[in-house]
Amino acid sequence: MSANRSAVFGKRSEPHTFIIAHGDDIRHFTVRPWIFGIAGSVFAAVALGYLVATAYLVLRDDLIGGSIARQARMQQAYEDRIAALRAQVDRITSRQLLDQQLMEDKVAELMSRQDRLADRSGRLGQVIERAGAAGLTKSVPSPTPKPDQRASLAEATFSLAALSPQPEPAPASAADQSDRLFVSINRSLRDIESGQVAKLRSLTENAWTTIEAIDGAVKAAGLTLDVGDGKTGTGGPLLVDNPAGDFQAEVEELDVALNALDKARAVARRAPLGNPAPGVDLSSPFGSRTDPLLGTPAFHSGLDFRTPFGASIHATAAGVVVKAGWNGGYGQMVEIDHGNGLTTRYAHLSEVKVNDGEKVAAGAVIGKAGSTGRSTGPHLHYEVRRNGDAVDPIRFLKAGKRIADAL
Repeated sequence: MSANRSAVFGKRSEPHTFIIAHGDDIRHFTVRPWIFGIAGSVFAAVALGYLVATAYLVLRDDLIGGSIARQARMQQAYEDRIAALRAQVDRITSRQLLDQQLMEDKVAELMSRQDRLADRSGRLGQVIERAGAAGLTKSVPSPTPKPDQRASLAEATFSLAALSPQPEPAPASAADQSDRLFVSINRSLRDIESGQVAKLRSLTENAWTTIEAIDGAVKAAGLTLDVGDGKTGTGGPLLVDNPAGDFQAEVEELDVALNALDKARAVARRAPLGNPAPGVDLSSPFGSRTDPLLGTPAFHSGLDFRTPFGASIHATAAGVVVKAGWNGGYGQMVEIDHGNGLTTRYAHLSEVKVNDGEKVAAGAVIGKAGSTGRSTGPHLHYEVRRNGDAVDPIRFLKAGKRIADAL
């Protein structure tokens, strides 16, 4: 059995011969086994390649589809992100525009207040100048220098640039900073406005205080001071704190007070409140006394001033000279009419410096002291008469001394 197997297995196989007949034309060729092997291998390789290519194409389509899907998802995500960022930028830009408009409105308002304060300062300067001429600024604080807020306003304007589109906290911080700046500027401007109103009130109070002093002194001298439209009372409920209204009201009140003060001073200056012989003592008062020549009781109708011979004698108020010359026991005498029934007499002069009908100013030199007429030595006899009746001049002298600074 083994021998038979060996014979079969060891038998040589013959190659295959293919015969092709076409009419009389006969062809044949022999195919060797190895050719079958190669052909089979090529066929197998082609088939395998086809299968691999087919699988590759199928898988590639899946990969391409997946890639396209991923790219579509990424693109959608990017577009969503871009849309969100655009919405955020639009929101920031809108808020920036609103903040910028608001700040521009605030800057415009502050500029307007600055210009209004400048106008007020001009008016205040004129009022203070008038009050200074009236002698009311001695006890009033000096004007507070008006700061120029325009640099701060420019800084506030420049801070708007900080609101450019960026993460949200940054614009909010810049806006807060600008708001704080505006608050500071507003506070400064309000302080200036309050200072102006306070100064006007102080001047007005000084004016009315001066008027009251003049009124009290004149009344003490037995005269009446009528200042017309002057108002001495203030008060009422507090309604609204309006610096603009307060300023205008205070300016008007100060104008009224200054007008009243001018009138009060004019009235007081027409009264004989001055001293006819400054710096000298009295030698004889008004009223009953012993006559220096007869030694008997007598009425003395004026004041005697112990003046040296030739000393200058001054008019105690403005008026018109009604008599200048010799007048019996008065000797050389000057009589001045001051209006409102008031006249003054200056007697025993050594020299008369004025003429009848001449207008004289308060303090003008009207003569020289002497001892003419009924006199025992150089002195000035001074009288004040109301409607022709002699009154005590000492009251007028005291009143004039009390309000000398006010006049």
